[in-house]
Amino acid sequence: MGKTVIMDHPLIQHKIGILRSVNTGTRDFRTLVSEIATLECYEATRDLALEEYPVVTPMGETIGKRLTGKKLAIIPILRAGLGMVTGMETLLPAAKVGHIGLYRDPETLAPVEYYCKLPADIGDRDVFVVDPMLATGGSAVDAISQLKEHGCKNIRFLCIIAAPEGLAVLKEKHPDVDIYVGALDDHLNEIGYIVPGLGDAGDRIFGTK
Repeated sequence: MGKTVIMDHPLIQHKIGILRSVNTGTRDFRTLVSEIATLECYEATRDLALEEYPVVTPMGETIGKRLTGKKLAIIPILRAGLGMVTGMETLLPAAKVGHIGLYRDPETLAPVEYYCKLPADIGDRDVFVVDPMLATGGSAVDAISQLKEHGCKNIRFLCIIAAPEGLAVLKEKHPDVDIYVGALDDHLNEIGYIVPGLGDAGDRIFGTK
């Protein structure tokens, strides 16, 4: 059974507060998304497996620890998920990056796939799926389903802000996935936006409307 972690770290909460503001411009918004992704990545990698190995220091010999087990992959859900990739790569520079492109049908709010490009060995990797917003949950559910079809078994999902509705859907459809949330908001409005949220994350990251 996957776990759900709602972040309570003061730095994450501080940065999310600035991120929400209508007065935060594109450049600062983009920087904050990346910084929050780095902080969330730190928590989401807490249980990665380690192995011991000998190290020679200037003062003698000791035992070091290094990551072992499967290689890693970062999969942003396009397009807003791209804003979290650099922050993730800060801590996971050797991870491969794939992309899953989904948009939300404005009438049904259902996800529609338009792009999928994954590392050839994706089924052999531990995967971090990233998207700033978990609203209805449809895009996250669909992206993770695609990854499972490609053989992925150990998947973590990271978002900055989630609605209770989307979180419930994701936990129901993929109960084995660990979920990391920066802030859990109040509800979805009638057009599927998170309230209080921060508006459209993709538009604010890329300066589009």
